[in-house]
Amino acid sequence: MDEEYWYEEDTGAMVRPYTVTRGRTRPSERHAIDLMSRVTALEPGPDGPGVDHPRAALLGHVRRGPRPVVELAADADLPLTVVRVLLGDLAEQGLIRIDAPRRLPAHDAADPELLREIVRRLREL
Repeated sequence: MDEEYWYEEDTGAMVRPYTVTRGRTRPSERHAIDLMSRVTALEPGPDGPGVDHPRAALLGHVRRGPRPVVELAADADLPLTVVRVLLGDLAEQGLIRIDAPRRLPAHDAADPELLREIVRRLREL
């Protein structure tokens, strides 16, 4: 008898996102997680107790180097709301640090040369 195996790459996620977050749609109030918040792993060692597969997989992405939340969501191929909840859980366990995004001073944000550079790079994409 020929056995056939299914993989998530072929079938899509087998577990709904709300089950991964245990029904939560927001991280705890202690963590302000913006799209551009920078996430850094604090412990290079093994995952602590209570770190299940989805959280461990996300932590693996974070351990590659400090990254914005939006990049982690793209790399993990998870909805942003799920990633924010999982990151909040990892922060609660002391495994990651979430830093607020660096804000440009108001006078730099309207710099015409900076805007031209952004447009030029977007066109390159």
